[in-house]
Formats: sequence, structure tokens, C-alpha cells
Amino acid sequence: MKITSTQELGQAIRKRRRELGYTQTELADFSGCSLTFISALERGKKTAELEKSLQVVNVLGIDLLFEVRGNYIIERNSSG
Repeated sequence: MKITSTQELGQAIRKRRRELGYTQTELADFSGCSLTFISALERGKKTAELEKSLQVVNVLGIDLLFEVRGNYIIERNSSG
């Protein structure tokens, strides 16, 4: 599944949590994060802390992968 926004990440986390039958409170306990954080993460909060987000996805058995898209290159501005 390709995720391109915090909303999509939150939806994927919520879906997996529900597949496992966990409540948000249980996921908070298992991951060491607060219930407030879990709720915000599932709603797609743009400023969710990366380390805590990784803790949550690891508890849910989700692997995040890094992939380069083809030959994607950003040209540098040579005038600076």
C-alpha cells in the first residue's frame, strides 16, 4: 500500500488496529503512547512525532519501507 499523506497513514493504522481487535486504549498501552496520541495519529495529525508513530506501527506488525521512485532527481539551482 502506497501512503502519501498523514491521513492515509492514520487510516491504515486504524484499519490494522481494528483487524487485530485492539481498542485505542489497548494500543496506547501496548505502544507506550498516550490515548490522545493514538487518536490524533489515526486522524492524520500532520505533526505526529515520528518516533512514537514508529512505535505504534511496530506494535501493529506493520513494516514501513523506503523506496526510491525511478530516477527521481531534483535539479540544484546553480546560481547560489
